[in-house]
Amino acid sequence: MNTAAMHWVERLGLEPHPEGGHYRRTYTAELMLPSSVLPDHTGDRHVASAIIFLLAAGETSRLHRLASDEMWFYHQGDPLTLHLIHPYGHHEEVVLGCERGQQLQALAPAGVWFGAAPTAGPQGFSLVGNSVAPAFDFADFELANKADLLAHYPELNAIIERLT
Repeated sequence: MNTAAMHWVERLGLEPHPEGGHYRRTYTAELMLPSSVLPDHTGDRHVASAIIFLLAAGETSRLHRLASDEMWFYHQGDPLTLHLIHPYGHHEEVVLGCERGQQLQALAPAGVWFGAAPTAGPQGFSLVGNSVAPAFDFADFELANKADLLAHYPELNAIIERLT
């Protein structure tokens, strides 16, 4: 990890995330939703949660999916490419950043496989925020299995190889 990325990891108190990169939860709503209104979740959930998330140059957020929607918010550093694999194999790339053609925020809908990687740039990291509603819970988090994804989406071989 380069010096600039390490500076932010230390300054923000970030810890390694199982999907790659570093994170820290910054918010969990007090209000709870009962499992009876959440058919795709395994129990009660807080209404929303948020994290700060950093990927250093060369790191990736491995393909995964959630039972909740996740909004991504660009903060600073190099642009970040978010890869989404929608049902039936539609691949979408969204570049988070503040330059022309980039977006300041993007949605990874519930049930869609997604991962991310910083673009090559002078900063050596991408710093973003993520908000999940209903709130993130590791019980609703599924890392992709490379063999399974390749069997379902062979035309996306390059993306799946890179992000699993």
